This record gives sequence, structure tokens and C-alpha cells, in this order.
Amino acid sequence: MPKPIKIFVRFVDSVNKKVGRFSMYLVFAMMGILLFESISRTIFDTPHIWVVELAQFTMAAYYLLGGGYSMILKGHVRMDLLYGRWSVKKQGLADSITTPFLIFYLVFLLVGAYSSIEYAVMYGQKNRSAWAPYMAPIKIIMGTGILLMLLQAIATWFRDIAKARGEKI
Repeated sequence: MPKPIKIFVRFVDSVNKKVGRFSMYLVFAMMGILLFESISRTIFDTPHIWVVELAQFTMAAYYLLGGGYSMILKGHVRMDLLYGRWSVKKQGLADSITTPFLIFYLVFLLVGAYSSIEYAVMYGQKNRSAWAPYMAPIKIIMGTGILLMLLQAIATWFRDIAKARGEKI
């Protein structure tokens, strides 16, 4: 593989590892939010209208920002009827053929995310709930997560091509 591709793959891997490790802690933030509400509601008898939505936003950030890291760890579900019996080169060939479909899907998802972010920022979109938070921050986080996963899918595709050729990045 050419040196710029190797640099790209290593850079994307390192960014997704850092973002993914950060996003792991968002589960604890979500637990803290929900624990705060439980204590507030049961002990102090003061429920809050924003807790459930904030927990949902935190969970969305958690799984979207962790998508690229999950790809690095090979944590996504894979249908493995024949794949496990194949040689490393044949697995790399199969992955290099199928990964462009994922990239195609993620490009369309990113285009939709950009459109949604643009609308939320331009019109000051708020959620239709009693709390009515602005939607732009969570949509930006979601778009960032999709972009990181797209970049990781491209890096994975390069790695699979290298694997199919008997090389290593």
C-alpha cells in the first residue's frame, strides 16, 4: 500500500480510538443523569422534565461516536457461515468487495445528517417536548459520529484490500 494510505489508516484509527474511548464514559454520564432523577424524584419529590431526553441524547452520542471504534475492535455483527473457514486472503477479498456497500450507505447517511444539521442550525430547531431543547448540538454529534464511522469504513476497506493482497498496514 502507498505511504499516504497507510498514514490515513493509522490517523483514522487513532482518532476513532480516542473518540471511542471517550464515548465509553458517556454510559456513566447517562447513569449519573438517571440516578440524579431517581434520587430527585423519590427523596426530594421534585421530578425534572429534561432527564429522559438528556439520557436519550447521551445514549445516541454514545453509540454513534463509538461506531468507528467498534469497527476497529470488530464488534459489529457478522453472519459467519463460511467466512471463518476461509483463508485470510479470501476473507480480505470478501471484505474488500462488501465494504463499499457500507461506505455507500454511510455516504447517504452523512448527506442526510448534513441536511438535518443545516436545518436545525438555520431555523433554531427545537424538540417538540415540554423541555424543548435545541436539536443542533445532538445532530452535530450524530453527524460527527457518522463521519467518523465513514472514515473508519474507508480505512477498513484499505486494510481489507491489503489483506487480500497478502500485505499488512
